[in-house]
Formats: sequence, C-alpha cells, structure tokens
Amino acid sequence: MRKVIFLIYVSLFIFNWEKAWSLIEVDITRGNLNPLPLAVSPLSVDQNSKEKFKDSLKLEDIGAEISKVVENNLRQSGLFNPLDSKAFLQKPDIAHVKPRFEDWALIKAQALITGDVKIVDEKLRVEFRLWDILAGKEIMALAFTTVSENWRRVGHIITDKVYQRLTGEKGYFDTRIIYVAEEGPKTSRIKKLAIMDQDGFNTKYLTLGNELVLTPRFNPTNQMVTYLSYFKNLPRVYLLDIETGIQEVVGDFPGMTFAPRFSPDGKKIIMSFAKDGNSDIYTMDLESREVEKITNHPSIDTSPSYSPDGKYICFNSDRSGYQQIYVMRSDGSKVKRISFGNGLYGTPVWSPRGDLIAFTKLHKGKFYIGVMRTDGTGERLLTENYYQEAPSWSPNGRVLIFYRETKSDSAGKGFSAKLWSIDLTGYNERMVKTETDASDPSWSSLLTD
Repeated sequence: MRKVIFLIYVSLFIFNWEKAWSLIEVDITRGNLNPLPLAVSPLSVDQNSKEKFKDSLKLEDIGAEISKVVENNLRQSGLFNPLDSKAFLQKPDIAHVKPRFEDWALIKAQALITGDVKIVDEKLRVEFRLWDILAGKEIMALAFTTVSENWRRVGHIITDKVYQRLTGEKGYFDTRIIYVAEEGPKTSRIKKLAIMDQDGFNTKYLTLGNELVLTPRFNPTNQMVTYLSYFKNLPRVYLLDIETGIQEVVGDFPGMTFAPRFSPDGKKIIMSFAKDGNSDIYTMDLESREVEKITNHPSIDTSPSYSPDGKYICFNSDRSGYQQIYVMRSDGSKVKRISFGNGLYGTPVWSPRGDLIAFTKLHKGKFYIGVMRTDGTGERLLTENYYQEAPSWSPNGRVLIFYRETKSDSAGKGFSAKLWSIDLTGYNERMVKTETDASDPSWSSLLTD
C-alpha cells in the first residue's frame, strides 16, 4: 500500500548538518517559556515563472501562503515566536540569496527562514533555506517539486524540516487527524467520520452520518482506518480505505465490540469484545480473519493499545476492583498492573517513542489527561476539565490531542465537543480548529519521512 496519497518529489540540493557550529538550540524536554524568536521571510517569486503559471491562485500568493503555513505551524508548537514581517529590513529575494545578518539580529531574530517559488516543467518548485543569525551562516537548504495544489503540504514539510533541525526531534506537521464530526442537539447527535490536516484545513467527510460512528484509528501507512459503527443498533468493526472510499466489515460478532486499533505492522486489529456480560481483548488477523482471544478473565478488559514494537499491550481493567491500567505481553502473558494512583484510569495509549503511556483519569468528579512511564512510575497529569478523554499521540511523541466536552443545562443546551492539544510538558494547551464539534481524534504518522 502506498504511504502518501499526494506525491511530492523532494530534491536535496544543499544539506549542511552543522549543529556543532550552530548557536541555536531549542530544548523541548521541558516547558519552553521563552519561545525562540525567528523570522519567516515571505517566499519570493521568480518573475519569469509568473507568466507560465495558470491557476486561480497567483504564484506570489502561493509563496505568501506557504510562508504563513510555516509561520502558523511554528507558532502553534509553542517553541517558536515568529516575528512580525513589518519589522523586516531586507527584501525576501535578496535575503534568500544572502541575508544581512546584522539586520536580522537587530530585530532579535535568532533564526531566519527564506525561500523562493518558481515553475519548472509545469510543476511548482519551492526552495527554502534556514539561517543561523547568531552564527551568521546557512544551516540547511532544501527544494520540493510538486503539483501546485499541494502548496499547503509543502509548507508543512518545510516546518517539519526546520523543527527537526532546531530541536533534534522529528516534526509532526505533515500529518492528518481523523475524528468524529458531530452536529445537532446532545440527545440526537449526527456523527460522521472526518479527516483534516493537523492545522484544521482540507477537511473531508468520509461517512454520511446515517449511522453512529466511533473511535476511528489509522493504520501505520495512513491509508486505512478502522472504526466502530452501529448497524441496526449492533456495533460492527469496519475498515475504510481513505483513498478509494472502499469500506468493508471486519467481522460480525454476536456481542459488543469496542475501540479497535491496528497492530504496529498493520496486519492485525486489536479490540475488546463483550460476551455473556464479560469483556475480553481479542485480535483479528486481517488476512486470514482468524480471531485470537488474548485475555481470559471474569473482569472487564478493554481499550487495548500496542507498544510500538508490537511486543506489549496496555489496556484498562477492573480486575483489581476498580478501573486501572495494565500491561501484558502481546500473547496475553505476564499481566502486570502499572497504575496505583487515586481515581479511575482509562483509554491508555502507548507513545510512538515507546517511553510513555497516555491515559484518561477520573478523580473527584474531574477528568484528567496524563502520562506515565510504561512501568507506571512518573505519573504526570497534564490537564483537567469537566469532561475530556481519548488522548492520541503526535507521531514524534511530543504532543497529545484529545477531546473535551462542555456541560449542558437541563434542556440540553450549551453542550459542545471540541478537539484540544497539549504539549507533553503540560504547556501550550490550545483548541484545534474544526468545522463542527468533534470527538475521538486519532493522529496519523508522518505522511512524508
């Protein structure tokens, strides 16, 4: 299966990995209360290309919009402070060739992003450079060639490259989020599957809203989604190919199924299955459709999530008397409880880095989103609210997205459900833009590595 729906050609024409000589360093392991000031110069436009370009959006507008995408992404990360372009002293085309570093230092910029846009063989070619103002040198340069309608993705990819160069960690901007779009009164919500870019643009609806849909989750290639849908009031697990729109039922089960997820290799789906008043965890091989029972306990076991290497599974269970988080081997052996704090723990999900497990916690009437190490130590609660749950990791394991509901009055008014994100350090909490109310988010992996 193809990893990327839209094809982008990347040509590497200069790549100076000279961090030892660079004075810029962004620490993302703790809350960054002083974001790095940097300048994102508007992308200049090749004059000869203007006449060749035939599109509803002018070439110079595409250059400006790509710069805005980069600027907004960096600002929303909470780690960078893009400076106001009104303060820039140098023209974009000249700055891209050779910045006057003293001019950019004068406005307190520590890094500078420049670029230009041109048409080559009827394709959009975007070049950008990253400059270290303090060291007075170029530290990275890349070029991207693609069709013109992919200009927004180019902005995301540029951001990922800049983020990685300055922090040492991979970015998370060239990604998508799938979620449940909700509309209508609380008592009769219309719910559809929706997918969008991580910044809220390019929203597409994947289902019509005729049936209730829940818990969509990407497979490792980002092309397939598994989710739960109710057909004639019975839950079914579905697979949906995002590119083709082809949908299929994974299997009909006589009881209730919950929270399906893919294994890290994409070959299995893991889920909980309720039968005769009890809920256990099962896997299904997607090729053979063979079902295997992983847990066998008279308690309620649910919300399973694989570790990135596929060797372990975290899940929640009330086998200790009340709901807690457990870890076991992928074959169901060596079950170990890892949460011991006050309150009820649920919806555990393993970090893509493999080092942490995110969870929802209910304690004294409040809902928390938190993280703990995989052995249960180091529990940290990142955010609290009236009702919030379903955390999902960014592909670099540094940001969590989840959904939050507001309380309605006795008439059901005032209710809303929105997506929120928060940095792993507990800083930079913000609402994620969606066209409608939204719940059950799932973050894709990077579309382009």
